[in-house]
Amino acid sequence: MVATIRYEDIVKVPKALLHDHLDGGLRPATIVDLAAEVGHELPATDPDALGRWFAAAADSGSLERYLETFAHTVAVMQTAPALRRVARECALDLAADGVVYAEVRFAPEQHLEQDLSLDEVVEAVLAGFAEGTAQAVEAGLSIRVGTLLTAMRHAARSQEIAELAVRHRDAGVVGFDIAGAEAGFPPTRHLDAFEYLQRENFHFTIHAGEAFGLPSIWQAIQWCGADRLGHGVRIVDDISPDGTLGRLAAYVRDKRIPLELCPSSNVQTGAVASIADHPIGLLRDLRFRATVNTDNRLMSGTSMSREMSLLVETFGYGWKELQWFTINAMKSAFIPFDERLRIIDEVIKPAYAKLMA
Repeated sequence: MVATIRYEDIVKVPKALLHDHLDGGLRPATIVDLAAEVGHELPATDPDALGRWFAAAADSGSLERYLETFAHTVAVMQTAPALRRVARECALDLAADGVVYAEVRFAPEQHLEQDLSLDEVVEAVLAGFAEGTAQAVEAGLSIRVGTLLTAMRHAARSQEIAELAVRHRDAGVVGFDIAGAEAGFPPTRHLDAFEYLQRENFHFTIHAGEAFGLPSIWQAIQWCGADRLGHGVRIVDDISPDGTLGRLAAYVRDKRIPLELCPSSNVQTGAVASIADHPIGLLRDLRFRATVNTDNRLMSGTSMSREMSLLVETFGYGWKELQWFTINAMKSAFIPFDERLRIIDEVIKPAYAKLMA
């Protein structure tokens, strides 16, 4: 059965994506163009060579080294036209890969070097997503993009970014996030922001359990009240070899807290040794709310179709399993329940039913 699942068929099937960074998904050619405009020096000026450089530089096995590659993408995303272009192309690229729903995150505080205000940064990105979505529809594709605003965990602007997210909640911002190096920067440093978001009935996810282990996950859930876990792959540390769940793992599973798993990225940052060693197979067998994501398409040289294809090759998954991951993601989205249900019932299930028949 598995042999009949071709990559080109995976591209066509509807997919839902919850964990994708805007500054980690630029087209190499776009980086070259924008860098030339602002005089930013790149490691390579040929788009193909630059793409290879990003993948190689991110392949260090260290989250800190992995994050250093973003200096080049962020540097060319400092004007409203550049942000609009990057967001527009992001929506188009995802739609071309069969993604029908995506939540794309970025940190507004990292795009202020050319005197844009935080609101102007958000407005430019939202305009770009709207343009890309409209162009995708014109091309016969369908995608809904929700935006997450990220605060950097080593900085002190989380309250400000949380208020910014709520301010734009009716214009396309659907959630909040904190990101950056985990070690030494626990989520509890940003407790005021999370408590504010809860009072505002607003959704948020927290990068946790990627480079740092169970304490990071525990704090994100029990202290901060996260709706989802960004990565959360280290929850496996609380599962014994015979499959017995520890208290925290049982709580995460039983509460149906979604795990935004990013297989290729987790290998690159050293969270797991290989795709074959990735606990996504175990977490699926134990019925955690596991989802499949890209994280940073440029740095990982990946797409949603590639991530799914890797799971098919590694774990022998068929359409049934791919549908399970897709519906998990759609159930966990930060948009209203009726919208989630419509995409599941009218887009995802009919497409997979046709394939499974």
